[in-house]
Amino acid sequence: MTDALDTQKLEREVKSMYRDVAETADGEFHFETGRELAERLGYDPDVLAYVPDAAIESFAGVGHPFALADLEPGEAVLDLGSGSGTDLFVAAIHVTETGTVTGVDMTEAQIEKARRLADENLFHNVSIRQGRIEDLPFDDGTFDVVISNGVINLSAEKDRVFAEANRVLRDGGRLAISDIVSERQLPERIKNDADLWAACIGGAEQAESYTSLVEDAGFEFGQVRVNDGYEFISEQAANACQTYGVKSISLRADKPT
Repeated sequence: MTDALDTQKLEREVKSMYRDVAETADGEFHFETGRELAERLGYDPDVLAYVPDAAIESFAGVGHPFALADLEPGEAVLDLGSGSGTDLFVAAIHVTETGTVTGVDMTEAQIEKARRLADENLFHNVSIRQGRIEDLPFDDGTFDVVISNGVINLSAEKDRVFAEANRVLRDGGRLAISDIVSERQLPERIKNDADLWAACIGGAEQAESYTSLVEDAGFEFGQVRVNDGYEFISEQAANACQTYGVKSISLRADKPT
């Protein structure tokens, strides 16, 4: 599927774009960012009131995975592609100080920002590691819940991402994610465009293939919801959405006991 995609260029594009999201939250992107987006996707304003404003300004999620995650106090949560930290802090509020929340991201600017905000706002149960979601730096069975928001589509090796998520979850743990998929197969000219991958378009897997990858990794598939409140804003991205049915979904899947 990705033979012609320059994965090194893709990584550079992704790092560059999300460095800009961290440093210039009001910049022009293919997608929306910020508080208005988060609330439209379903985030509770009362919860967001406890999240650092600087994190919310750089929020670039595509859904509300917490609606399916059912987080409980005391749980250990991993956020794949944790960015500037909005979901880290929301998760930390849900699991309380008796739980832990760990983020993993590959973009230095995002990691530095999230760590600074965690320290400044006394989120002692939040930590961030640098790494790739295809090769997680954690032991087997470390977490109760894995979340992610608009990130897995950026990976050219989604099968490895789901396999790694399964590996680091304890038996009976759960996966709750929001991501971008397509109704129809994207043409090679889009799939091999690193800029459109970084914009969350080029890496959109067909919905049926996406759920199959989740099941192939060893998960028992649960719920899927379409996130009607999400849309891309650039003309190029909007055209791809209209032509190929690119859309946002949230899903829940569980690791068998």
